[in-house]
This record gives sequence, structure tokens and C-alpha cells, in this order.
Amino acid sequence: MSLCGKPYLLKLGLVLLLASSVLAADENYLWRNVVIGGGGFVTGVEFHPTERGLAYARTDVGGAYRWDEATSRWTPLLDWLGQADWNLQGVESVALDPTDPNRVYLACGTYTQHKPEIGNGAILRSTDRGTTWARTALPFKLGANEAGRGSGERLMVDPNQPSHLYFGTRRDGLWQSADYGKSWTRVTSFPEVPDESVKHHQIPGGPFNYLAQPVGIAWVRFDKSCGKPATATPVAYAAVSRTGESIFRTTDSGKTWAPLPNQPTTFRPTGAALAPDGTLYITYGDEPGPSRMHNGAVYKYEPTRGTWTELTPEKPKPTSIDSGFGYAGVCVDPVDAKTLLVSTWGRKTPYDEIFRSPDGGKSWQPLLATATWDHSSAPYTESMTHHWLSDLEIDPFNRDRIVFNTGYGLWASTNATAAGPVQPAHWVFFNAGLEETVPLALISPPIGAHLISGVGDIDGFVHDDFAVSPRKGRFSAPGYKNTEWLDYAALKPATIVRSGTTYQDDRILAAVSDDGGNSWTPLASQPPHTGNSHRFTAGPVAISSDGKTITWTPTGSAPFLTTDQGRTWQPTLLPTNMRLVGDRVEPKTFYGYDAKAGALYVSTNSGASFRKTQSSLAVPPRHRDTQDIGDLAAVPGYAGETWLAAGGQLYHFKKHGLEMTAFPLLSEVGAVGFGKSSPNSEYPAVFITATIKGTHGLYRSDNIGATWVKLTDASHQFGSASRLTGDPRVFGRVYFCTGGRGIVYGERVPETGSTGERPVH
Repeated sequence: MSLCGKPYLLKLGLVLLLASSVLAADENYLWRNVVIGGGGFVTGVEFHPTERGLAYARTDVGGAYRWDEATSRWTPLLDWLGQADWNLQGVESVALDPTDPNRVYLACGTYTQHKPEIGNGAILRSTDRGTTWARTALPFKLGANEAGRGSGERLMVDPNQPSHLYFGTRRDGLWQSADYGKSWTRVTSFPEVPDESVKHHQIPGGPFNYLAQPVGIAWVRFDKSCGKPATATPVAYAAVSRTGESIFRTTDSGKTWAPLPNQPTTFRPTGAALAPDGTLYITYGDEPGPSRMHNGAVYKYEPTRGTWTELTPEKPKPTSIDSGFGYAGVCVDPVDAKTLLVSTWGRKTPYDEIFRSPDGGKSWQPLLATATWDHSSAPYTESMTHHWLSDLEIDPFNRDRIVFNTGYGLWASTNATAAGPVQPAHWVFFNAGLEETVPLALISPPIGAHLISGVGDIDGFVHDDFAVSPRKGRFSAPGYKNTEWLDYAALKPATIVRSGTTYQDDRILAAVSDDGGNSWTPLASQPPHTGNSHRFTAGPVAISSDGKTITWTPTGSAPFLTTDQGRTWQPTLLPTNMRLVGDRVEPKTFYGYDAKAGALYVSTNSGASFRKTQSSLAVPPRHRDTQDIGDLAAVPGYAGETWLAAGGQLYHFKKHGLEMTAFPLLSEVGAVGFGKSSPNSEYPAVFITATIKGTHGLYRSDNIGATWVKLTDASHQFGSASRLTGDPRVFGRVYFCTGGRGIVYGERVPETGSTGERPVH
């Protein structure tokens, strides 16, 4: 290894080495998803009105996609966004130019919280269907993963003058562009009407409330029937998510706005659709969604008569906080304007429903109650129910295809026009290529399946074939909402431990598998911790190399150990929130990193006692009331060795922490993992996410950090990568968790020639 300066002795007899890492040439990599199929909230779908098979989908945290009819797959459009732009992976709204199939717009920004790591939103605009993008920065934040994210669309192109767009914001009123989205100005004539969400839901001095967020303008609609080509459409509507007067209209191209007279005022508007004759259909709920909705209605407004008519298919009957429902999705058949579709929102018994009316809302029939379902493309969906059904659309070129969204993906019908009391509607999972999950944990054991994953909202999987959704579905019982931590016993790699959270409040659980994740046995009990056992934070688990000792650090508590699978627990005297990892060779050796103090601890007696071996390590920044605990990883096949990514720095420890190598030329190091060694080395390949010479990406070293090869490229950044692992059986293969684009893995590919160009994937 190349050293910067001469090694010198520190206090306590510790040795510090400074590694002068060198950046080698980029390496060609092929990037693909480990297929799960859906898994996250697809918040909206839009079909282009003039081109067959062209559609776009937006997600709350996982970017946007374009449907390719020729391949019957969704194509991701925002993988080029890097770590600095992670917040733009949430798509608040999508807008299509009805006069130009090549032009598409995205309003991007995931969170509105005033935190330094969250940037302002942006409008992305493309003239080649999302192959390339131009960006306009906005002076405010967007909330694609916040309350009301299933409403919309907030961003809309004027169908008569497509250079003109409106965009409804959460906090900052209505904005417009007159130059195809390049520049934006606030519409000062739009009334300043608060949506009252924060005031209604925030408890003074209380904890963060998911519903106490501004929703603002939930949707915008242009009435094309009132305009003429090449002239700004005079009539448009915008809805503020509030009770009382909420629907506003302009009849003079935005010069003035006024509330619609005699409008319903009991509920909040959630969705809207315009018929060709200008009739406006509106869905309402008592909350902005996507959950906790208990009441609602459906109305139509006929502007030529100025009349309102209620069309609610089924009146909600809320009797408790967990009953009732609202309405959200609504659309008009583009071929037959008398055919309407609406969806319930938050209907728990038996699940959300779609109602169809053949006569303009006079009568309704359900489409899901007797439906048949094809789960073959994603077997895990058999255990899911359709929920958060906030959007539905009819394919304008195939009326048999109705597409609706759920909290885990899209479904499409195959026989909508024939469906009825005699022939049930048939639905297929419509998610090929659309991989929107938040993976939380990954391991690649040296035997059995090459990858085992823990995933937010849909538990976890054993991945035998990366090209198809696991045929066994999710982990067997016990089933979790989130599997947050995974570890395997290095000397008994079929033995795996996991921790996670359930759908029930304040329940954190852990389980053990002795057959590579195919079956699981719950630990007999939880540690007697006193910390926070909130359902989103189970805390890390680890297992010794021989599989006999399990450690668990429930969030807010110090670590505990068990040698009898949870029947009894032994406390440690370590600091709180410390993640422990087991040595990959020595069964009695464990390591721990204290993120608050920047200290490394080591035990060589199965956790009976720990000694501090380093005390001046980088400390990760705090985020709200939590703190990053760093990424500590023991080296397979090497006793006494660990690597640590913490506070943006990378460290390599040998001799049970007594010898430390730092890498000062690396910054923003976020994760570290190991894979199969190169043909020219015995030491495992080291993978990291980091910034080297000003470029952030995923890197690999085949010589213990002396040189690094950059693996990601300008087209493959994936927003951000958290935890990662290499494959111990395939040199160069690496798996990593994204913030919403699912599990991505990369593999080396042969060079294409002396030009150094990368192959197109």
C-alpha cells in the first residue's frame, strides 16, 4: 500500500497509517435492477391522448418512468440524478404536451421540510420523451412524498397554447410559464387561501405529524373546449386542498380567479376530470390522503348551467377512526363521455374499489369486487390488498385497459368493456421494469442464493433469479412490514438473522433462519430495552461467525446479546445506538462504533467486555432527532479486520482495531462492503460510495484501497446509494440500496474498444 509519510505511534500504542489513494480509470459496468416488481407508491399515470402506447408514471420517491409498448416495459427516466440531487427523485407531478408526444415535464422534489440537506424543487423538461432533460430550478420546495401526493396533476400544459403551463404549489400559490417551462412567475391574481392542513393536524409542542404538512393546490385543469388553437385557454380550474371554498376558476386566461359559486364545502377536493363538453367531475375526501381518509363524495359541475349534482356511488358510513373512506381517482372515457370511473380512497373493508358508470353517474357498478387477478409477474402481490387507489386512467387507444395505482404498484385490466355482472374484470400487475422500492438491507452469503434483501413496506426476499420476481414471494412467517437489518454467520452462512418492524405500532421483531432465508423462527423475546421502539426503527442485529451469539441494539438502547435465540438477554455497558458486527473468522470477536463519540470498541470474549481501541474517528451529522450510526463491516476471511465508513471518512482497522489506516483523499464516504477478490489478489474487493477528486459515485478497490476504480457513470447515478455489498462468488458484482429505485446491481463488462466508451444499456 502507498503511504503518505512515515507510520507513527499514537497514545495507547495505536498505529495510524495514512493511505494516499489513487483514482484509476473508470470501468465499464452494466447496471440492472434485481427484479421485485413494483413495491412502492406509484402516485400517478398519464396516457398521451394522441399516440398509442405512450404513457408516463410518477412515483413518490423513485423517479418517473415511460411505458414502452413495443417491449411492454417501463423505462426509468431519472437514473442520471446523482447524490446531490437525491431530493429530485420524488416526482410531484407529470405533464404531457397534448400537441407534441415528444414533450414531457416533471415537477420534482420529495420533501418541503426546512432542513439543510433538502434542496428546492425543479421543473425538468424534455423534448425527446425523457431521454435528455433540461432543468429549471424553483425558489421553493416540493413534497412528492408528503400528504396529498396522490392528488393531481398539479402541473398542466395548456392544450391550446402549449408554451403556457400552470403549476400549483404546496406553500407558494399558483405559478405559470409562458416559454415551455423555461421560466416561471407567480400568478398574483390567484387568491391566497391557506389549506389549513398544518393548523388542523399539528399539536403544539408535539411530535412530527405526517398530516401536518401543506398540501396547497392539489390539481389544475384547462378546459380545452373553451379555447382555440394558438391562443391561451381562457377557462382553467385550480383546487386548494381545504374545506370551504376550494375550487377556483379563471375565465380570462388567468387575469382573475374566483371560487365556483354554490360549490360543496364539506370535504377537500382530491381529483378531477373534464369531459369534452366542459363538465367537471370532482372527487372529495375529508383528508388529503393517501391514508387516514374516512369520508368523501363525488360531484359534477356543469358550467353552462352553473349547477352541481352529487354522484357518490356509495355513501361512506364512518363509525370510528378506522372506518369510512373518501374518493380520489376520477376519469372520463375518451371515447364515450357518458362512461365515468371513480375510485374510493382509504376503504379498508374489504379494500378500495373502482366504480364505473355507463350513464354519466346515474348508476354505478363495482369492478373489483368480483375481479380476477394475475399475480404471476410478482407473486408477492398475492398477499397485498389494493390500497391508496388515488388515480385511474383509461388507455385512449385501448378501452379494455384501465390502469389504477396502489401503494405497491399498478394494475391494468384486460377486458374492461366486457366486464360486468356475468364476466368479471380481469387484472394483471402492470409493473414490468418499474422497480420502486426502498431497500434497507442486503447480504450476499457465500452459499445459497446470491442475494437476500430487506425492503421497506414489503418485508424482504430471497433472490435466486435476478430477472424475475422471487417465485416464493416475500419472506415466510413471521412477516414484517420492513426488514431493516440482515446478517449471516460467516462460518455457517445458511444461518441468517434479521430484524424489522410490523404494521402494528411499537412492535419490533427479530428472527433467525437456518436454511438461507427460506424459513424463519422468531427470537423468543425482545431485549428488555428502555429506548424508543417506534415501528420504523427496529435497530441493528448481528450474528457471530459460528451462529451462536446474536446481538441486537434496539433504537435508543445499548446493545444486548443472546446465546439462546432470545430466551435470555445479556446487557452490555456500551453507549446507546451502537451497531455491533461480528468478526467473520473469530466467533468470540465483535466490533462496535459509537457514532456520538467517534470511538471504536472491540470485544474478544463474546461481548462479555469491550475495550475502546480508537477514540478520534469522524462523527456523522445528526438528522432531526436521529444520528447516522455509520457503516461498519468485518472483512470475510481476515481475522481482526474491519472497515468503517463514518462522518464521510473511510477507515481500515487491523489487529482488532489497534492499527488504523485512514484515507484522507476520499470524502463523502457513505457505505462500504466486500466482494470476491480479483484474479490478482487474495484480499476481497472493497466497494464504497464516495467522492474522489470531486466526483461522487460507486468505487471498487482490488488492492486494499491503494487505487480505486469508478463504476457508476453520468447516466447511472440512481440518486443515492446507502448500504451495499459485493458478491463473494462473482468478481466485480456489487449490489446496493437506492432511496427509491429498488435494488440495483452492477457487473463488469468487456471494454468496447480503445475509445473507452461505455456500452449503451
